Amino acid sequence: MDVLLGSIDVRDLLSVQDIDESSPLSAPDLRLLIDRLQIRSLHIKDKVRDYVLAHRQDFADIFSRCSEAAAGADAAAAALSDALRLLSDRPLDREIRDIAEEIRSKRRELEERREALAMVRTISLLRERLRSSREDLRAGRLVEASVAVRDLKAGLLVSGMEEVSGEPEPAVYGFLRKEWTECFDELQGVLAKIVGSSVQFDLENDRVIVRSRSTVGDMGEVELHQALEAMKIVDVLDYGLARIADLMIKHVMVPAISKRSINILVEQLNQDSDEKREAILSLMSSSEVQESLDGATLYARLIQIIKFIYRFICFENGTWMRCFGRLTWSRMSDLIITHFLSKAVPDDASKITDFENIMKCTAEFETLLKEMMFISTTDKSEEKLSHFAYNVEVHFASRRRNEILASARNCLLQFDYFFSLENASKSSLHASDVVECSSEYAADLLFQPEKCIISKAASQLMKLVHEALKDACLSSTRVAKELYHAARDVLLLYKAIVPIKLERQLDSISQVAIVIYNDCNYLSQEILGLAFEYRADFPSGLNNQAVFVDLAPSFYQLAEDILQKQVQLVFSSLKEAIDGADGFQNTHQSQQYELAKFSIEQVVFILEKVHIMWEPLMLASTYKKTMCTILDSIFCRITKDMLLLDDMAAEETLQLQRLIHMALENLSSLLESLIANVDEKEKVLDDTIWVKLDDMIPSLCKFRKLADLYDMPLISITTSWESGELLACGFLSSEIENFVKAIFADSPLRKECLWRIGNISR
Repeated sequence: MDVLLGSIDVRDLLSVQDIDESSPLSAPDLRLLIDRLQIRSLHIKDKVRDYVLAHRQDFADIFSRCSEAAAGADAAAAALSDALRLLSDRPLDREIRDIAEEIRSKRRELEERREALAMVRTISLLRERLRSSREDLRAGRLVEASVAVRDLKAGLLVSGMEEVSGEPEPAVYGFLRKEWTECFDELQGVLAKIVGSSVQFDLENDRVIVRSRSTVGDMGEVELHQALEAMKIVDVLDYGLARIADLMIKHVMVPAISKRSINILVEQLNQDSDEKREAILSLMSSSEVQESLDGATLYARLIQIIKFIYRFICFENGTWMRCFGRLTWSRMSDLIITHFLSKAVPDDASKITDFENIMKCTAEFETLLKEMMFISTTDKSEEKLSHFAYNVEVHFASRRRNEILASARNCLLQFDYFFSLENASKSSLHASDVVECSSEYAADLLFQPEKCIISKAASQLMKLVHEALKDACLSSTRVAKELYHAARDVLLLYKAIVPIKLERQLDSISQVAIVIYNDCNYLSQEILGLAFEYRADFPSGLNNQAVFVDLAPSFYQLAEDILQKQVQLVFSSLKEAIDGADGFQNTHQSQQYELAKFSIEQVVFILEKVHIMWEPLMLASTYKKTMCTILDSIFCRITKDMLLLDDMAAEETLQLQRLIHMALENLSSLLESLIANVDEKEKVLDDTIWVKLDDMIPSLCKFRKLADLYDMPLISITTSWESGELLACGFLSSEIENFVKAIFADSPLRKECLWRIGNISR
């Protein structure tokens, strides 16, 4: 059969073996292929027949086994059919099924009755135990009643489980739970009454009376110890001691901690008899009033109180004492911190070492509390007093920082910034005189050889900063870091408060804005010097971290912004005044001349106002630079407007010349103020003054020369241009040409002069 296992390759049947697979076969090739396939088929058939004949016996055995298997299946099917027929003909199976179902029903009914009987017994037992617990309670058997209530809680699933195995519980359990709740509330109320009756607060005499036995209702005498034990059993100890703990804090702990003249007295009565034993804690005022309450005295007083609680209320039971501690320690520790530890924090960094005695007493106090189980021995969060005392440096630094910031804030919010204005108004217009008259508010600048008038607020802020940094140099690293940040925050407060507080003054031309400008300039330079002044003396943990230079640029930028805003406000006012002249046109007309004259007067008034406001307060260099910038812009604007005029009458040129002379004459004091400090004692000539002013204000020379041009003949104007005099004053050839055309009528001479001016244009 191997011939059947291989595949037949059609190309092997063709005469040509290298035929392309994609090319079609010719008719002769196809006929040859068909013939050879038929021959191959006959050959395969012969092979198969020979194989079958050679294995005839094997095939016969296979067919025989298959026949036997088929016969066996038919016999099994017939037998199954007979069995089914027998079952269907007789009802035996139904009888068996009915009997089995009846047996199961009887067993289920029996089981349900057993369960019902067990439930009835359980309910009866629970009901009996509830009744018994009430009887124990009324008879004063508190422990037995508490045990019964605790066990019944588990039996009744009081925790909230109302279904068992997914099936609703019997309704009777709900009634039993209600009855248990009533019993529990009654037990809890009785126990609370016993504790309240045993521990009484005599507020009139400042006493706490603890009785070991007390009488509540018809129960007779009941011991406090049993009541506390019963509370522990039913897990209501917190509830039972909560009121006692609260009253102990209010009426014992508060006066013991906050009052200095208090003595603690503990008395024990009837301790050796079978009668009621009592213990009394009395708070007695002492005739010897202490000037200060030290740690040893306070903690000794509190230990007496806590020992009283430990012995006579909690009966030296660690669990009960721990519960009492949880109810009182948080408030008690806060009281100690508020009334003692926080007040004991030193005011001076050099006295922090004196606080070590208090730290030692505090640690010993908490150790005693741990021994009496008043606070946990493992929970570090309850060591609140030791933690506070250990971080005394942080508390000192925090308090010092808050004091510094509060002082800075009050200074910035309450101070009147108009103080320097009054001082300036009483002095001359020269800044040097103002500094002499107001030396209290004159500050030296670190990087400039001048003084400026600053506000009292800025002066006080820098004093606070220097005080904080000096203290930082004498303190530990932790304290020094807080003081360093306090110094930075003081400076930042100025930026946060002043621009908002004085926003209205900063939005107008005012001396207050100049004072703030001086403040920011002064602070920026002082800040740059802080690190160099103190870094070497800072603690080792701070000297590489203390940085102030990052604050200086922001103050410098704030100062520049304020100054630029003032300059822009001045520019805006001057522009509005010049615009009122309507380009200085037709000044030969009376109405237009008055309009132009009023405009010049307004410009002079604004400039004089700025002069009076700025010069007493600004640095001389800043005043000169700023005022020269403003004057240069104004002279340039007026000159430009006048040069744009065309076809002017002779009277018009005279009026324009008069306006220029009026402006220069009225601004003489302002112009002289710009050079007064250069040579104040020497009486310089007018020409020398103008030369200096021309160097400082480039457009002033052009403005003055324009006045001369209005009455110069054409030839003189041309000659001046050719000599370069007009060019040196800032005139352009186009401006001179337009000026000549506007003043002089058309003539051969004007043409010649214009040709000469244009030919030598530069």
